Amino acid sequence: MNILITSSGRRVELVKLAKKTLQKYGGKVVAADASPSAPTSKFADSFEVIPRISDARFIPSLLEICKRRSIDILIPTIDTELAALAENAGEFSKIGVLANISSPDVIKICRNKINTQKFFEQNGILAPQFVGPDTPSDKVKYPVFIKPLDGSSSINAFRVETPKELDFFRDYVPNPIVQEMVSGQEYTIDAFCDFESNPITVVPRRRLAVRSGEILKGQTVRDEALIGAAKDLLAKLKPFGHITIQCIKNSQGIFFIEINPRFGGGAPMSIMAGANSIENLVRLKLGEKLAYDETWREGLTFSRFDDSVII
Repeated sequence: MNILITSSGRRVELVKLAKKTLQKYGGKVVAADASPSAPTSKFADSFEVIPRISDARFIPSLLEICKRRSIDILIPTIDTELAALAENAGEFSKIGVLANISSPDVIKICRNKINTQKFFEQNGILAPQFVGPDTPSDKVKYPVFIKPLDGSSSINAFRVETPKELDFFRDYVPNPIVQEMVSGQEYTIDAFCDFESNPITVVPRRRLAVRSGEILKGQTVRDEALIGAAKDLLAKLKPFGHITIQCIKNSQGIFFIEINPRFGGGAPMSIMAGANSIENLVRLKLGEKLAYDETWREGLTFSRFDDSVII
């Protein structure tokens, strides 16, 4: 059972957990990245340099690696590769590769913030309201939040306090969208869905510290309201595999912010807590039928850190 992790970059935690998962199944973990100096190159069983996602050779190179390395499971890790993989999922399936990727329709909903908002509204899911692009800055109720339409990793995402700031950021942020600022406790929810989009694990994590949109400290919490709201969202979205959901909980309810249909940077926390999405992919690939599992451990606090490796 061989696993390919694409755009692996700094995802050393994920590579290590994939290798640990495969210990009882056998097989190797192959990491791939456009940069030959990616840290994962020193931790995977083998490493492949691939073209950038914008390169027409990106998908052909992955298919070639999958054939040559006898890959069984493909795990993407960044938003910008999801659309290409979803559109070509059939090509990987033809050569026996199970990709952790949802349908193109699901990817379109998740990768475009306006599509995400429409999905929330059409399905009665609570979310921060958008501020129309034609709304004058002096008519807006502050604070608000501005971010790119197809953004990722909190790049060019800003809290805005005044009309002057909003005028500036509307010019500065590419393809900007503006939404009301919702206060409360932030959570990430890691979920895994089977081929029929049935939830297998749903793990809320309290976000205790964040850097550049990625969690630094988190704590698993068995919050039934969060779990129930996430299950409702999943039933309406119908994704496959590991999916990461961001939300804020306050006295008014649970406000969903965004959906990332992939392994997020903090996914190793949920895996170490006992909700092992990597193993779930392996078991699905082996033809097993999975049942809903809530045996993961709650109240675990994780603190992530940087490290260095000589390339």
